[in-house]
Amino acid sequence: MKKNKKIGFGKEYNKFLIEIKQRISEAQYAALSSVNKRLIELYWDIGKKITEQQKKHSWGKAIVENLSGDLQKNFVGIKGFSVQNLWYMRQFYLNYKDNSKLQPMVGEISWVKNVIIMSKCKDNLEREFYILMTKNMVGQKIF
Repeated sequence: MKKNKKIGFGKEYNKFLIEIKQRISEAQYAALSSVNKRLIELYWDIGKKITEQQKKHSWGKAIVENLSGDLQKNFVGIKGFSVQNLWYMRQFYLNYKDNSKLQPMVGEISWVKNVIIMSKCKDNLEREFYILMTKNMVGQKIF
C-alpha cells in the first residue's frame, strides 16, 4: 500500500494552497448565503400565505397547527415546519411587510438571528440596529 507523502514544493506551493483554500471558503460562503436568502424568501412567503388565508377564510389558530402537522408528514426529516416556526413566519411577514427599508436587510442574516431580533426588539429602529450589527459580524472571526 502506498503512503501519501507530502512533498515540499516550497513557498510557491504554500502560496498556491492559501489561494485555493481562500477560493473554497469564498465559494462555500456564497453558496450558504444563497441558500439562506432562498430560505428567508420561502419563510416570508409562507408567513404571507398563512396571513392571507386566515383573513380570507376567517381561520383561527388551528390552521397553523394543522398546516404544521401536514407539512411535517409530507417533508419527513426536514426541520423548520413546527407550529412555533410557522407562527414566527407569520410574525416575520407581518413585522416587515410594510417596511421597505428593513425588508431587503432581513434576507442577509440567518433565520435564527431574524427570529431572535424580531422577538427581542420592541420597534423597527431597534430591529434595524441589530440587523445591521449582525450583518456586519457575518464573515468576521470572533475570538
